Amino acid sequence: MCRHLAWIGAPRTLAQLTLERPHSLLRQSWAPRRMAYGTINADGFGAGWYAPRLRAAPARVRRAVPMWTDASYASMAGVIASGCVLAAVRSATVGMPVEESATAPFTDGTRLLSHNGRVDPTAVRALLRERPDAAAPESTCDSALLAALVWERAATVPLADAVAAVVTSLAAADLADGAGTATPWAADWSAAPEPAAPEPAVVEPAVVEPAVVRRAVVRRAVVRRAAVGRARLNLLVADGTHLVATAWGDTLCYRVEADGVVVASEPDDDESGWIAVPDHHLLVADTRKVTLRSLIA
Repeated sequence: MCRHLAWIGAPRTLAQLTLERPHSLLRQSWAPRRMAYGTINADGFGAGWYAPRLRAAPARVRRAVPMWTDASYASMAGVIASGCVLAAVRSATVGMPVEESATAPFTDGTRLLSHNGRVDPTAVRALLRERPDAAAPESTCDSALLAALVWERAATVPLADAVAAVVTSLAAADLADGAGTATPWAADWSAAPEPAAPEPAVVEPAVVEPAVVRRAVVRRAVVRRAAVGRARLNLLVADGTHLVATAWGDTLCYRVEADGVVVASEPDDDESGWIAVPDHHLLVADTRKVTLRSLIA
């Protein structure tokens, strides 16, 4: 449905991150290699980045046109550098509006979010109605509604917990027979050990599990049927110091580099070090390491 990418580490230009790699987001806008749903991402693009010495809120550029048509972005991308960037190219879900306000990244003023997938807007609205303090979504599209739900949760719990709770709640609501429920997930991220070193190809990593961790508990009936649910809930969220992402129904990978960490829907080159995130997992990254957790019991 979309492709997205985030970087956290030493400053890199938007051009380095989104335009210049052999299989960059620019190339993925017309020739994605691992997108299972759809063939092209021509319904818009966006990028957000942090400049903490100037202000806490990130800057954004969003367009409702294909990335390859925007010469202005190509011109500015080479002179804007940041240590935390989130960018996406969009393939709009059928029935969703094609407009700048429906294009990632979405923001609550201090965070950025991209959604690769689809979710029933009715299910998201039902959860939002239970939370009257949630801010108005930026758009009527499913991804903007989902972002509003994440922002409401993140106002009271850590960002990783908020993202996990929203994804598991929507996955449970997606089941046609309503079997099972999801409960909020939390963990002590500071206790997580270092991840295994990257392998020379996209491989399945061993999931890092601390001795004690409270996870989202999805009933066994939900777990067994999650793979056939309609919702695809790959989220990518940044707050300037961390990246949080989920793999739920689509591809996600990461690579730990000498000067930071990149997280993406698919590799933007054919070099070694890319690690595939298993489905139904949550990823948290800072400038030095990546931690994975299962989102299902």
